Amino acid sequence: MPTALESKDNRGEGSISLIDFARQKVVKKWELPGGDSPDMGGISTDGKVLWVSGRYNSEVYAIDTTDGKLLARIPVGHGPHGLCVYPQPGRYSLGHTGIFR
Repeated sequence: MPTALESKDNRGEGSISLIDFARQKVVKKWELPGGDSPDMGGISTDGKVLWVSGRYNSEVYAIDTTDGKLLARIPVGHGPHGLCVYPQPGRYSLGHTGIFR
C-alpha cells in the first residue's frame, strides 16, 4: 500500500503526468481508472503505446499515447518494478528501464 508521501505522486494517485520540457512544467495528467499504481515503463517503437508496470497492483498497463486511455490491463507477478520496451535506440543498457548510451 502506498505511504502518505507516495500518495502525492503519480504512482500513489494512479496518474501519469505529461511534461513540457521546454517550459519545465506538467501540462496534462492522465488518470488511470481503478486507482492503479503506474511505475516505470517505456514507449512502443511506433510511439502509439506507453507500457507501464503497476507496482502495487501486480499488473502491466498499456496506455494510448494520443489520449491517455487505458488499452489493456495485464495481470503479472507481485510487485513489478519497471518495464523496458525493446527495441530502443542505443547500444548499452545502463538501467533497468532502458537507459541507453
